[in-house]
Amino acid sequence: MRCLTIGSWLVIAAVSAPGAGAAQSAAPPARALSLDEALQLARPASEAVAIARVGISRARADKIRAKSEMYPQITGSASYARQIKSQFQTASVAPDTTTGPPAPSSCPAFGGDPTRPIEERLAALETAVECTTIVNPFAAFSSLPFGRKNNYTLGLAGSQTLYDGGRIFGQIKAAEAGQRTAAIALTAAEAQVLLDVTQAYSDAALGDRLLAIGEATLAQSDTTLAQTKLRREVGTVPEFDLLRAQVARDNQRPIVITRRTQRDLAYVRLKQLLNLPLEQELTLTSELLTDTTLSRVPTLAQAVAATPDTAAEHRSAVRAATEAIHAQEGFESAARAGRMPSVVLSSQFSRFAYPSKGLPGWNDFLSDWRVSLGLTVPLFTGGRLGGERLAAKANLDEAKIRRTQITKAAALDTRNALAELEGAEASWRASEGTSTQAARAYQIADLRFREGISTQTELLDARIALQQAEVNRAQAARDLQIARVRIALIADLPLPNSPIASPQAGAIVTVVRAAQQTQAATGGNPTP
Repeated sequence: MRCLTIGSWLVIAAVSAPGAGAAQSAAPPARALSLDEALQLARPASEAVAIARVGISRARADKIRAKSEMYPQITGSASYARQIKSQFQTASVAPDTTTGPPAPSSCPAFGGDPTRPIEERLAALETAVECTTIVNPFAAFSSLPFGRKNNYTLGLAGSQTLYDGGRIFGQIKAAEAGQRTAAIALTAAEAQVLLDVTQAYSDAALGDRLLAIGEATLAQSDTTLAQTKLRREVGTVPEFDLLRAQVARDNQRPIVITRRTQRDLAYVRLKQLLNLPLEQELTLTSELLTDTTLSRVPTLAQAVAATPDTAAEHRSAVRAATEAIHAQEGFESAARAGRMPSVVLSSQFSRFAYPSKGLPGWNDFLSDWRVSLGLTVPLFTGGRLGGERLAAKANLDEAKIRRTQITKAAALDTRNALAELEGAEASWRASEGTSTQAARAYQIADLRFREGISTQTELLDARIALQQAEVNRAQAARDLQIARVRIALIADLPLPNSPIASPQAGAIVTVVRAAQQTQAATGGNPTP
């Protein structure tokens, strides 16, 4: 007993320690969140929007890379080479002292006396060359790089494409289309985020409302059961009524549990979209069960108040498909340019130095400068250029067909959104009167039951009707808000299952960039 008492005190001390209290209070405090605040947090927290912004940077880089071929390409170089062993090291002839060839020190200087006549200076120069050649036949090549141990090279090369048949302009056209597609993808991603956050916020608010209705109904069931038990004890109601009241109360408990789970999942989804801690409690301050909610949200007020643009041609997916056609037209132009000759002007300037030791001075370098004009004509490629042009034409035809297909899907999706809005408005108007009437009917039924002039069956029916009317009212409010936001953003929203609706939101831009990379890998020949 004494050991048990000491252990109990240790447990109490550990629980009441400052560390334990800090661990229990580690959860973030509850946060009040309005719909407008949630929409403002959505864009910087969205991964889809961030990916779309990266796609814009990538498309801008592709355009810069495509336009760079219009300008001169200049590169500089510097190199050093060390000759370890050379075949020219033994290429020298020793003087024959028996026959009397002059020694190197006895050879006259190359320059001669500058005051002497020119004829005498030329004769002296010829004698000096002959004398030096007899001593070492390779002495005249002493300034050349043959066999030199140190070789320093400085180079500057430049080239300018003068004519390529339109290949560069075709690539630029495709890159510009990719840049416009990336902008459309960003707009679509932002619109989708606004719709997703509005829907998640509405689902969380709906979950709160449905849970409150379920708990209120459970409380009413408990009250009815208590009253029925009291009447059963005094003998005014049969056992059947008591059993029915118990069953009605017990059936309501799983409904409350299910709605609490659904509410919690809706909150988790909302926190994920906003990058909020999952353990943080949220208190929603925007009431989504009124008809004028969206007009009080600044982020959505202007979009909801404006006349929606429901033209299928103005949908983001259709505009992206149009840009895809422009990109393929650029690739087709580049493919046709593969059959044309290309003219390139190039120049290369180099300076060489071969010091015997140490670093050379600037005056020790020798200059070399070349300018060339090159013409390249594809004479025979084994059918490669024809295949590339045929593939580019097929891709262009496919892009046109896909635009037609996407336009039809956009028209159907727009009509579906308008029909959903019309149905949501009708459900909202119908639920208003039904909810009021059901509430009044339950008040009368409850009063009649308490006064003993009605049966329990009548009260249960009125309670079920009231609960269903309140659920329908809350669901109609949620559907109406989502339908209005969808119609307000319809022009920028992506189509379901379309490439621009994916999390990457840049599939067409990726196709354009992949085609440009393929062209670079094939040495500049266009490949769709």
